[in-house]
Amino acid sequence: MRFVVFFAVLVGGVWAAPQLERRACSHDNCLRAMIGSSAVAAPSSSSSSSSVVSSTASSAPPWVKTTAPSGAIIVDGTSPFTPGSFPTVQGGVNALSLTTTNPQVLFIYPGTYVEQVYIPPLISNLTVQGWTPDSRSYEANTATITFNLALLNVSSDDETATVRQWNPNTKFYNLNIANTFGHVNKNGQNLAVSAHTTNQGYYGVQLWGYQDTLLANTGNQLYAKSLIVGAIDFIFGQTATAWFDKIDIRTIAAGCITASGRSSAANPSWYVINNSTVAGINDTIPAGTNFLGRPWDSFARVVFQNTSLSDVIAPAGWRVWSTSVGGATNIGNVTFAEYGNYGPGSVLNEGPRASFSEQLDAPVRIESILGAAYRDEWWVDLSYLD
Repeated sequence: MRFVVFFAVLVGGVWAAPQLERRACSHDNCLRAMIGSSAVAAPSSSSSSSSVVSSTASSAPPWVKTTAPSGAIIVDGTSPFTPGSFPTVQGGVNALSLTTTNPQVLFIYPGTYVEQVYIPPLISNLTVQGWTPDSRSYEANTATITFNLALLNVSSDDETATVRQWNPNTKFYNLNIANTFGHVNKNGQNLAVSAHTTNQGYYGVQLWGYQDTLLANTGNQLYAKSLIVGAIDFIFGQTATAWFDKIDIRTIAAGCITASGRSSAANPSWYVINNSTVAGINDTIPAGTNFLGRPWDSFARVVFQNTSLSDVIAPAGWRVWSTSVGGATNIGNVTFAEYGNYGPGSVLNEGPRASFSEQLDAPVRIESILGAAYRDEWWVDLSYLD
C-alpha cells in the first residue's frame, strides 16, 4: 500500500519538536525524503498535439480505475509511454480545453511526477483520476505528484503548493500529493494543495506536508476517505466552508492541526471534521503535543465531531494563536467545538478543555456546510459519504 511506503520512509527520520509559531519552526528537513530515493523526475512537458486517448469500457467493478475512460487526457510518465499520452501532469493540464463546456477527465497512470501543477479556471467540470485497483480508499494509490517549494522561495502561500487548484467544479480521486520541503525557521509554509476556488471534492487522496499542507481557502469543499499529514496549521484557510469526512489525520511532530483565518462574523468559513481519526504518524510522537486548532484570525470556526482522538492531543484540546509574551491570542470570538469525540485524547478521557472552547449538544449537519441541496451537486460524490 502506498501509505505504508511513505510511512516507512517517515519513521526512518529523527523527529524533533518544532517551535510552534506559525510561519516559524525548527524541524530537520526530513520530509524531503518522504517519497523515497527511488523517485524519478518526470520528463519535460511533451509538445505533442495528440492529447485525447480513446479507451474501451472495462467490465471490472466500478472501483477499479485502471483504464482511462473514453476521451480522457492521459498522463503517463513511465516508459513505455501510453500512445498519445503526456509525460507530465502539467502537460496533461495544458491540453485541457479552456472553452468547452463538456466535462473533461485527466487520467494519471502510476508513477512519481516531480513537478508543480497549476490548474487554471475552466468553464467545464473536471475529474482528475489516479490509476488504482481500488478507488474506495487511498491505500492503493499509485500516482504521486511531489514538489518542494516554501514561502521563502516565492511570494505567496498559494505559489508554494505542489498542486494549485484554481478550477471550480473539480473532483480529485486517488492521488498522492506531497510537498517535501520540510521546514525552516522563517517563511516555511509549504503546501501540498491550494484549493483556491469553490465546488471542489477530494476523494481517496493522500496529502503530505509539514506546515500548511492543505489550503482550503474559498467556497464549498469536501474531503472524504483520505489521508492528511502534517505538523503545523496543516489544514488552514480564510473563507472556505469545508466538510472533512472519514479522514485519517496524522501528525508528524508537535503542532496544531487547523488554523482558521475566519476574520468576521459575516465570513462563512467553517471547518467540520466528522467521523475521522487523529493520531501520530508513528509511536514516536509524544502524547499531549498536538492541538485540534488555533485561531489564525479572531472569528475562527472549527468543529471536530464523532472523531477518534489519540493521546497526541493535549488535554486543553485547543490553544491560543501565540504563546509569546504580548503575542495575539485571537480567542475573542472563536468557535472551537467538539461533539461525540472518543479515545485517549478526547474530553471524556482528558478532562476540561480550553475555556474558549465548547462541547456541542448536537453534531453539525453536513447541510450547514455544503448546503441543503448538496446531494444534487456534481462535485459531491455521495458514495464516499456512505
